[in-house]
Amino acid sequence: MSRREDYEARFEKILRPITEEAGVEIYDVEYVKEGSDWYLRAYIDKEGGVTIEDCEKVSRAVSGVMDKEDFIPDAYILEVSSPGLGRALKKDKHLARSIGEEVEVKTYKAIEKQKEFSGILKAFDEESITIEPEEGTSMKFARSDVALIRLALDF
Repeated sequence: MSRREDYEARFEKILRPITEEAGVEIYDVEYVKEGSDWYLRAYIDKEGGVTIEDCEKVSRAVSGVMDKEDFIPDAYILEVSSPGLGRALKKDKHLARSIGEEVEVKTYKAIEKQKEFSGILKAFDEESITIEPEEGTSMKFARSDVALIRLALDF
């Protein structure tokens, strides 16, 4: 387990009882470096969406516990937010909830001269993701070829 994965796992363990008490669920956590700053992020969600008050409540509670635990030696910025409308579908539980939804898939390398695809998420397993574009037959992507899959934004 990498240092990043260890920090994320420990953070999620601390976060879990706080989110349960607040009536929200953990969508995802991440520990990432952006520019010169490290960020420890918690994405929370609930039926109907989270409010700024939900984020503030969880942030205040987890901040106090993280100050006591102090297992991350680097300085970091703690953020608690909603995963957003165009949320990334990183885990199997995210994909499972999104079956039948329109998604955008970005691949690492071009497939038939393109790297971006959209369609209805039809299926997934350990090795592949299947979407059905508006204009055609199902497309199956190896998960190792997928750089990003997220919910499509319709405006």
